[in-house]
Amino acid sequence: MKTEILVHATAEETWVAVLENQVLVELYIDQSGSERFSGNIYKGQVENVLPGMQAAFVDIGLDRNAFLYIADVKAKGKQVKETANIKKLLRPGQQVVVQVVKEPTESKGARVSMHLSLPGRNLVLMPGADHVGVSRQIQTEKERERLRQAATNIKPPGMGLIVRTVAAGMEEDEFAQDLEFLQRLYKTIKRRSRTKTVPTLLYRDLDLVYRIVRDLFTPGVDRFVVDSWEVYERTLELLSIMSPELKDRVEYFEPEKDLLLTYALEADVEKAFRRKVWLKCGGYIVIDQTEALTAIDVNTGKFVGSTSFQATVLKTNLEAVKEIARQIRLRNIGGIIVVDFIDMEDPEASGRVVTALEDQLKRDKIKAQVLGLTKLGLVEISRKKERRSLESVFLKPCPYCGGKGKIPSEQAVGFKIRREIQRLVAEEKPGALLVETHPSVAAVLIGPGGKSLKQLENNVGVPIQVRGMKSLHSRDFALVPLASKEELWAAGIPVKAGQVITASIEERHLTKTMDGVARIEGFVINVKNGAMFVGETVRLKITKVSRTYAQAEMLDN
Repeated sequence: MKTEILVHATAEETWVAVLENQVLVELYIDQSGSERFSGNIYKGQVENVLPGMQAAFVDIGLDRNAFLYIADVKAKGKQVKETANIKKLLRPGQQVVVQVVKEPTESKGARVSMHLSLPGRNLVLMPGADHVGVSRQIQTEKERERLRQAATNIKPPGMGLIVRTVAAGMEEDEFAQDLEFLQRLYKTIKRRSRTKTVPTLLYRDLDLVYRIVRDLFTPGVDRFVVDSWEVYERTLELLSIMSPELKDRVEYFEPEKDLLLTYALEADVEKAFRRKVWLKCGGYIVIDQTEALTAIDVNTGKFVGSTSFQATVLKTNLEAVKEIARQIRLRNIGGIIVVDFIDMEDPEASGRVVTALEDQLKRDKIKAQVLGLTKLGLVEISRKKERRSLESVFLKPCPYCGGKGKIPSEQAVGFKIRREIQRLVAEEKPGALLVETHPSVAAVLIGPGGKSLKQLENNVGVPIQVRGMKSLHSRDFALVPLASKEELWAAGIPVKAGQVITASIEERHLTKTMDGVARIEGFVINVKNGAMFVGETVRLKITKVSRTYAQAEMLDN
């Protein structure tokens, strides 16, 4: 099987796509403005202890307190039983060192653990543990035992080690550099925990590209393609330290060729949000995600087979297995997953399907377990939740249907517009460019004080004006090439100096608290002394116009 890793990196976002036999199976996204917390280590303070939940809430300095469950508590350097009395182990005001194991969401704080783990290239160091483990991706029992013994020989007293997949075939002495680095890192974290006041960040996990090189770029990867020269050079530097033998697999991809379009990654992502996914045989699967669980239904669809009904059912189910495993990885679905395969009368056929599903999920870096068939003939899967789902990165609850559906978020649409602008400018090189989009997206593109718009202009080298239009759906936009900056100014700004207009004061100005803010077609108008009239419709005289906002004074109303 041919495995490729594609990296698209800009100042605003980074995409890392994993392809198996030219099929997208995993996607990692980092976007400016969205912070990642998983893996970070904090010194926090216990805010309250809840015996009824066997849990505590810990202030680690984020918007919401973190959740610490009894199984993740460590007392006197040892793990405690879930039946222990949590009030005897934790008290309000107690200072604890914890690591984020599950990202916070809009409604819940991060989940944290007192059992720390520090990943390196070949090993994971677990301070406070006292055992040795080997990656489940290494399946040869003889090799597993050899690696386990090698790790046991170098294991520091009172600490645990896990041998990672990339270490297959390595000798004991090759682990030394990795272990030395991780021990130094842990000493630094301990030193900071003694001197820093709560709440404070003690250790931040590394950026996406470093994590991908560390965790995914193994000898099993055939190509590592990067479209940023800076990231390309940094990848080679990292490999010089970690795995020099992999450097010749790194390729630079000219940004002008557009990596996302060349490999159709954007199209694949859009398909990943569809409820119905077609199979090659003509059958299809339906995926419904809820907060509690994900349900997947398998159907024969257009496939009628050629021999018998049971043969048709088995073929459809086996093909569905591959697509289900792929969709779970691609969408990063976590928690409980229930699959309703087409009913099979033959127990042997049912066993083949379950075994095939287990085999497919072994490729998944995130632990997934097939729990077998229920009495209702459903297959249950549990998969660890480690990072945000693909859906949560790109979509938000739909405001038009009361949250029953989802649409692309303003930020996701903004990033798409930026990519389309770069493509258009590369092809046509217009004198100026007018962007028409929904006001909420326009605000994201312009940014506070026009900062984001100025950065975009600097990147593409073309004057740009953004016009908010309420008539457009929040996911729709138009790019209008213009000949000159003067033509852009006339087309993109809806008001002129000296003009008298009627508008509603929508909110108080963020920094000038006596002033108010009105909007015409999404264009911001700062209203002098307008803070007292929020929610009212008033007459205004435009006194000054700039590219991203206008100033106005109130007339007698």
